Amino acid sequence: DEAERIEQPQSDLSDARACFDQKKLQQDQSVDFYVCHSCFRRQAKLHRCAQCKFAHYCDRTCQTACWDEHKQECGAIKKIIKAPSENVRLAARVLWRIHKDAGIASDSQLVSVDELEDHVTDLSEEDLKQLKTDVHNFLEYWSYGRKQHSTDYISQIFGIIKCNAFTMSDQRGLQAVGVGLFPNLCLVNHDCWPNCTVILNHGNQSAVSSSLHSQRRIELRALGKIRAGEELTVSYVDFLNLSAERQMQLRERYYFECTCEHCSKHIKDDLMMAVAESKPSADKVKEVNAYSKECLEKIEKSRVEGNYNEVVKLCRECLEKQENVLADTHLHKLRVLSVASEVLSYVHSFTEAADYARRMVEGYMKLYHPNNAQLGMAIMRTGVTHWHAGQIEAGHAMICKAYGILLVTHGPNHSITRDLESIRMQTEMELKLFEQNEQVYHSMRDAALKKQPLASSSSADENIKGLFCKK
Repeated sequence: DEAERIEQPQSDLSDARACFDQKKLQQDQSVDFYVCHSCFRRQAKLHRCAQCKFAHYCDRTCQTACWDEHKQECGAIKKIIKAPSENVRLAARVLWRIHKDAGIASDSQLVSVDELEDHVTDLSEEDLKQLKTDVHNFLEYWSYGRKQHSTDYISQIFGIIKCNAFTMSDQRGLQAVGVGLFPNLCLVNHDCWPNCTVILNHGNQSAVSSSLHSQRRIELRALGKIRAGEELTVSYVDFLNLSAERQMQLRERYYFECTCEHCSKHIKDDLMMAVAESKPSADKVKEVNAYSKECLEKIEKSRVEGNYNEVVKLCRECLEKQENVLADTHLHKLRVLSVASEVLSYVHSFTEAADYARRMVEGYMKLYHPNNAQLGMAIMRTGVTHWHAGQIEAGHAMICKAYGILLVTHGPNHSITRDLESIRMQTEMELKLFEQNEQVYHSMRDAALKKQPLASSSSADENIKGLFCKK
């Protein structure tokens, strides 16, 4: 089958949806960016499928590469006009794949999808209500000739998705854009301090011919040396929560009680709730904790509304209140620092953003596993923020540190690692110029940022000027 034709880029945001949660994107600060349904690259203008008016692609190459997955979905969406939720679309894709491949997609698949845990009998009343809605929407959406399924079997598939689906991110690894089901990885058990990590590798779709593309794949990567016979584990939840909170998340989402060493011994809980060295009174700590919780809710509300001036104002006020009361490893302070650095970077207040990001990363490094992927990404963003702030020495050092972590967590062929390697090489050359003549470095940088012609004021290598012509 040939892929259906694609329309030219659309300006209507309501149509810019893929196999992901549109609400999440609407809450993201970069709401004007779409995500390609094939390579997951974020772009301001994408081509829309002319048949279903739903799927979006970078170009015909991406569309052709994705056609085998989209073919059934395209017809189903055309039938009901409006695309259903991401879970309904994923359930349909699972069943289409089961019919096509008899449950096993390849010889390397160790278990069929319908053998995975579904925990439907353990669902809460609220979850059962949502399940009933999903099944109803699925039956309206589903089309596969005369092949029909019982309500119980469809419910089982939704239970499997709820308990086993992985969050998928865009190519930059910064924005969650959907869910995917990978049967082999569902066999890997949880540990809050794991020896492996799961990474989505988007492959390479840059070649003109789709036959030369490397496929999108999910990877299980070791975080260090693993002894023979040692169980492979991954973390199902973010470690940056108190052990009791992580255990609650795991009970509610995956229906088991975590008894890993870090939860049983409450390892690092003390740091996550630590107070400042000035040893404030218990009443003062209680007051600031309550204020921080309330303030974080206001910060998130303003961030979602796009009121970034209010976000910055609230963050500054909250950090001032936390000063000399909460330690820099306290979860409330880290969350405020994270939002403050992110929003200030977004509005190009890089110097202030760099200070907050540095404090945040210093706290993260005391809490996270040294090869944690989220730590590596946070250090990378902090390094880039320092670079944009003109603090080339600190920026390059952080970028190098992040690169070392991402080589482990993402591997050298991941698009994020490759992009970071390019940044590392550029900051390394800029650092050399800075060390040769600091004044020339800053004058060239200022001129480049203002998009002014670079006047040669020294005998420094002319080629280095090209470094400041930022894309």
